Amino acid sequence: MSYDPFDFKNALPVINEDSEFFPLMSTEDEEEMNNEEMPEVLAILPLRNTVLFPGVVIPITVGRDKSIKLVKEANRGSRIIGVVSQQDVGIEDPTFSQLNRVGTTALIVKMLQMPDGNTTVILQGKKRFTLQEEIQSEPYIKASIIPFEEVRPREDKEFKAMVSSVKDMAMNIIQLSPNIPTEAGIAIKNIESTSFLINFISSNMNADMEVKQRMLETVNLRDRARLVLEHLTTEIQMLELKNQIQSKVRVDLDKQQRDYFLNQQLKTIQEELGGNTPDLELDNLRERSKKKKWAKEVADHFSKELDKLARINPAAADYSVQINYLELLLDLPWNEYTKDNFDLKRAQKVLDKDHFGLDKVKQRIIEYLAVLKLKHNMKAPILCLVGPPGVGKTSLGKSIAKALGRRYVRMSLGGLRDEAEIRGHRKTYIGAMPGRVIQSVKKAGAANPVFILDEIDKVGADFRGDPSSALLEVLDPEQNSTFYDNYVEMDFDLSNVMFIATANSLSTIQPALLDRMEIIEVNGYTIEEKIEIAKQHLLPKQREAHGVTSKQISIKNDVMEKLIEDYTRESGVRALDKKVGSVVRGVAKSIALEEAYNTAVSKKDLETILGAPIYDKDIYENNNVAGVVTGLAWTQVGGDILFIEASLSPGKGRLTLTGSLGDVMKESATIALAYLRAHAAYFDINQKLFEQWDVHIHVPAGATPKDGPSAGVTMLTALTSAFTQRKVKPNLAMTGEITLRGRVLPVGGIKEKILAAKRADIKDIILCKSNKKDILEIKEHYIKDLQFHYVTEMREVIDLALLQEKVSDALELTIKEDTKPVLN
Repeated sequence: MSYDPFDFKNALPVINEDSEFFPLMSTEDEEEMNNEEMPEVLAILPLRNTVLFPGVVIPITVGRDKSIKLVKEANRGSRIIGVVSQQDVGIEDPTFSQLNRVGTTALIVKMLQMPDGNTTVILQGKKRFTLQEEIQSEPYIKASIIPFEEVRPREDKEFKAMVSSVKDMAMNIIQLSPNIPTEAGIAIKNIESTSFLINFISSNMNADMEVKQRMLETVNLRDRARLVLEHLTTEIQMLELKNQIQSKVRVDLDKQQRDYFLNQQLKTIQEELGGNTPDLELDNLRERSKKKKWAKEVADHFSKELDKLARINPAAADYSVQINYLELLLDLPWNEYTKDNFDLKRAQKVLDKDHFGLDKVKQRIIEYLAVLKLKHNMKAPILCLVGPPGVGKTSLGKSIAKALGRRYVRMSLGGLRDEAEIRGHRKTYIGAMPGRVIQSVKKAGAANPVFILDEIDKVGADFRGDPSSALLEVLDPEQNSTFYDNYVEMDFDLSNVMFIATANSLSTIQPALLDRMEIIEVNGYTIEEKIEIAKQHLLPKQREAHGVTSKQISIKNDVMEKLIEDYTRESGVRALDKKVGSVVRGVAKSIALEEAYNTAVSKKDLETILGAPIYDKDIYENNNVAGVVTGLAWTQVGGDILFIEASLSPGKGRLTLTGSLGDVMKESATIALAYLRAHAAYFDINQKLFEQWDVHIHVPAGATPKDGPSAGVTMLTALTSAFTQRKVKPNLAMTGEITLRGRVLPVGGIKEKILAAKRADIKDIILCKSNKKDILEIKEHYIKDLQFHYVTEMREVIDLALLQEKVSDALELTIKEDTKPVLN
């Protein structure tokens, strides 16, 4: 049973007939109450177990017949009665002589009829009185009374300190007692009257009737305050001692014991609901582990972790973490492989059916299968397919998986910046999970899938680590047999996984990572190849996607060629796929609206559906001005042609470069001008022109940044054409870099550049002799209309590129004769 030094269950607010709450008694209210006249005769209500103090409001339950009749008659009259506590609480019907001599007049504030039939009366104490003699005993006691004279002490410092101590101790008791409401402390703080404060605390403290009656009968307020202070001191000491004893002898259930009981209850509930209990989960994990084909060290590690799980409380947070970890170990394909299909002819057919061209890639896959068929065990190669967008690098992975009969998974690396995405998080972190490599292998369900690492050239790096460095372990055939994931905490063999990376450019790939991969260039497609791809793959796919049959639409080769040349400009076929889809949708609309249309799409129909041609190749043929040369450039989206313009204006021989050129192209322009000045006599150029004319080199589309080591021959040809006023041959393009001595150096991206030249209807192409090997890799029937000129010196380029006749000799006519001669 709890112990309360204060008993506030009877401390109710004062209530009037309209059920409005009154505030606690103020000093003015007390003075007004003291000035009220006291009647000489009062009906006396005996109280068995409480003492009423002036100003205090208490509810009492009236059960005696005499008392019920008394309060009813008084409530109809003045509502003033006398309240006196009886000397012996065991007497059921006390007489006048069995009552205490000092009591309190009371106002009947409210009389309530309770649902159980009892009558509750709310009384407010007014003034003390002393009983004189009994007037009547039936039907209830009436007696004559005289006022009880209270002595009010002088409020000196000692008295004020005593009252303050009473209030502080009362507040302290309230804080130490958890069962006392906080409203009690607020009530004590708001009491202004010293006398009412003492009465309020006396009435509500946990004291015997004799103690409270003695306090009521104490004449001097100072003495009464001292009695209250003594009692509060005793109470607070008892309360502190009680708390100390409880803290020493309190025996709480141990947390593990408590959790055990809760778990037993949870187990019973789960069994009733048909769910898995912790024991069943452990048994399930143990049974699954017996079916795994893992190595002994993995089995030992799993058993150790399973034993650890058995010791963890199922209600603990670590329990679910450990469950997830063990389930991952069970889901990983340890030594589980799919069977490779060694039918090489079938594999070749699958590759040819899914992808047109790409002979080099197909040849490499067939070689791998052939060796694997003979040896039955070899480390999978790490291939890196490099080429412009839309050439089928990613989709090629699905075809390889189909040809090999392996599972296929893909992981996009574009924008990846967190190293933990590769190696996983440590289990100590909240929300830890394995890396995406392990997750993908788990998803594949076999330890030898075809794994596509898409956009490996777009891996980032920041404060969370360098994922490209983490990929070194994944893509190193000498290391990935013991790949360590931070979450798995065990070596996993990735050597049988066939990794195929894709990239648009090798320039952004870390050199160490690049060294671990076998680079295979997937170049752009020629127009002939695009026509075949569109016929075999794109058009059937779009027909199926739009619900159109082959009888409802067909596109002939000449129409498809116009679609490719006039509406797309790319190395791949992604834009072509979209345009073919637009054409099919246009036909589908006509079918749905039941309009007349041509099932064989014509060139005119293309313009009706797609609008006017987007690209016009005639703009590439305007080389009628001296100083304008067509170059070939490589971009990440494939090859393109590039115009370089050179012009002269009177000045002092300054060189101006415009067109958002990078440092490499600026250096090429400087080298070209230096070479031309050094060999002016060979090209029949007057040295005075270099001193009296400013040179301006511009590359159109100035908003597009341009850079690269393949514009040297083009810039030198443009400068030579401008200084000699000899035009460049029509339908001619070139690419290559130069040295200060005039040597022509080989460059890359030849196939993409050749395709760009062919799209532009270029007929003659000048290349470095060392690039001849790149031309030999292109099928001959694709480049039969092109004429290639292989050179090693810049003089050969000028002889091949420029026409003999001059546009004008105006430059020579304006040379100032007073200029000092320049030594050759």
